Amino acid sequence: MALMSLMRDARGRAFGTHPTSRTRARGSEGLHGRIDIDDAEIRFDLDTGPLVAVKRVSLTILSGEFVCFLGPSGCGKSTLLNAVAGFLRPTVGRLLLDGKPIERPGPDRGMVFQQHSLFPWKSVLRNVMFGPLMAGHSALEAESTARTLLDMVGLTAFAHAYPATLSGGMQQRVGIARALANYPTVLLMDEPFGALDAQTRSMMQESLLELWHEFKITVLFVTHDIDEAVFLSDRVLVMSAAPGEIIADLRVDLQRPRTPDLLVSSEFNQLKRSCMELIRRESLVAFEQQSRRLAGRA
Repeated sequence: MALMSLMRDARGRAFGTHPTSRTRARGSEGLHGRIDIDDAEIRFDLDTGPLVAVKRVSLTILSGEFVCFLGPSGCGKSTLLNAVAGFLRPTVGRLLLDGKPIERPGPDRGMVFQQHSLFPWKSVLRNVMFGPLMAGHSALEAESTARTLLDMVGLTAFAHAYPATLSGGMQQRVGIARALANYPTVLLMDEPFGALDAQTRSMMQESLLELWHEFKITVLFVTHDIDEAVFLSDRVLVMSAAPGEIIADLRVDLQRPRTPDLLVSSEFNQLKRSCMELIRRESLVAFEQQSRRLAGRA
């Protein structure tokens, strides 16, 4: 399949955001999670002058889509994700969630980081309860929600354990459960499996897809791993070397549910090659940029 044939508009899917609506099909009316990025640019004022991290990105992610951001190191993937989370404000342009400007973090967006970021002094159960409690739910409601989610990620037996006693994969499962505890409309994931071994990473990817199918939620996922991006997503958004721009929007029309057998299929490898060509080109640009900066300091 030629690269240009992959660059076409996505077809979105809607989803339910509450346990009672999880069985509703994608495409249902009145559901949420659409993200519109309108000519957004993000700059930072440094001692050496302004740094453009993300340059004039315009993008629509429809309800229920699983979208991966892929690009060389330092291209602005995480910066853009943090702007959707509400941690950063765009210098120019705007970001909208369901038609409303994103101005601050909110319970409608759950965030999972590369490091688990759990409270070490709280048990697994109380880590997952934290979000609902902060949202004003009673302790009984928060515990019920937390236990439901721990059951979904296979950690019921570890409810009273502390994060330091868990493996890396288990810690990230707790992090995902905590991010889902407020039943957000969007799940933001910043290289959540990057520090895991290959086998654990593969299992986590499959578990994540099961949760995504169950919750019917919009997912934005940042990764450096091409195989991961193609395996997980409906669309792969490839970003240029800094300043980051979207240079390709690749539709992944591979069948679901996804299984490890997919990794050796011809369709998967065609998409992988397309991504590799783009990433290699942009990585060379990033390397040249770094070399010029180092030469300028000498």
